[in-house]
Amino acid sequence: MTSPDPVSILDDKALAARVLIVDNDAAHAEAVAESLAREGYECSVATSGTEGARLIDEEVFDLIITDLVMNDLDGLEILRRAKAAQAEAEVILVTGHGSIPSAVAAMQQGAFNYLLKPLDLKQLRTVADKALESLRLRRTNAELNRRLDEKFGFEGVIGSSPQMQELVDRLRRIAPTNASVLIQGETGTGKELVAQAIHQNSPRKAKPFVALNCAALSENILESELFGHVKGAFTDASTDRVGKFEYAHGGTLFLDEVGDMPLATQIKLLRVLENGEITRVGSNDPVKVNVRILSATNRNLEDAIAAGTFREDLYHRLKVVTVRLPRLTDRAGDIPLLIEHFIKQFAARHEKTVKSMSTAARRRLMAYDWPGNVRQLRNVVESMVVVDYDEVLDLDDLPAELAGPVEASGEATPGTLAGLVGRPLSELERLFITETLRFTAGNREEAARLLEIGERTLYRKIKEYGL
Repeated sequence: MTSPDPVSILDDKALAARVLIVDNDAAHAEAVAESLAREGYECSVATSGTEGARLIDEEVFDLIITDLVMNDLDGLEILRRAKAAQAEAEVILVTGHGSIPSAVAAMQQGAFNYLLKPLDLKQLRTVADKALESLRLRRTNAELNRRLDEKFGFEGVIGSSPQMQELVDRLRRIAPTNASVLIQGETGTGKELVAQAIHQNSPRKAKPFVALNCAALSENILESELFGHVKGAFTDASTDRVGKFEYAHGGTLFLDEVGDMPLATQIKLLRVLENGEITRVGSNDPVKVNVRILSATNRNLEDAIAAGTFREDLYHRLKVVTVRLPRLTDRAGDIPLLIEHFIKQFAARHEKTVKSMSTAARRRLMAYDWPGNVRQLRNVVESMVVVDYDEVLDLDDLPAELAGPVEASGEATPGTLAGLVGRPLSELERLFITETLRFTAGNREEAARLLEIGERTLYRKIKEYGL
């Protein structure tokens, strides 16, 4: 019986691994390559350090095995070039007994391992397998993190409504760029959360995200906050101070309520956006800055331009891309998701046990107009969690503005059954399911919860009644 070809029974991942062997001793290099090729690795051989360095610059390898002592470029130089050009690749050094200290030093510079001459080919294959397994693990983790970023990278932007799905799709396309973004929306719609999501999903995410509210500061203080100042620039300037632009260098600067920025400051901001330089208050020396600008406002800036309170040229600089956030009542179907999110968040923060929210309380929250948008809903849920004592959030936990009767709340009132008496039960069931779906803006999960039936049952009824 013929034994199977060793290559045919190998792991597919091992078959894909590319190995470079660098050694002045051509016979030794070929022996190493042959040994690893039997294990399914794709091997290339360089018989000088110079040739090895050229291949590292021109091709991609998973594993590099290099002799430490060579005539031209030594193994340490090969290691340095590999880490510079192909940081992901693992490097194994081969050394004689007399150069063990150098090999140990190489490991401190990022080598995976070192092997002593004369090589034990079995040991070589074992170490190579471990090096490639380490590489595969890193790649798997990187892929997992990429998928998590795709799934949870916009975790602050909660919602499954069409408006929010469209918003997240737009943010995914905007985030990887350096474009300035103007975020528009009413107070409380989550403009800063969107700005943070853009930053966290951009190449700048490892650098600072710096937020500044332009409406909360006087003109002089705002300029100092933005550009910094030098000692003696004004009465209280006792030391030099770095501004938000310098602090955010390499990262993202979020200018909230930019529509309230004074005209004089708008002119200085425009100059920064045009030439990439700031000048500290009280100084004449320009400082280069590399900052992505995200801005937000609840004002209509075109009206402000017409009124002469906002510069048109700055407006166009800030709005390379525009993002508009919907009001909470325009995406009412997301309210149940937001409620669940906030309950978990605040139960953990305040160390409270919350098992559920009553149907009556959910109806009250669903029916409310939410002039303060998501921020108001967030504050209401936090208040309910804090004051709750029986582990179920109910009407008695509502804050004052929601505690009284709410129009169109869906709660039973006297006389509402009069027109339903004598009608078929199936007709009533269809009516209640239809109205509940309308009440929850089509959110089937929430509708099933309110009707106190399973989601599968609800889906079956929707199909049965042709809803």
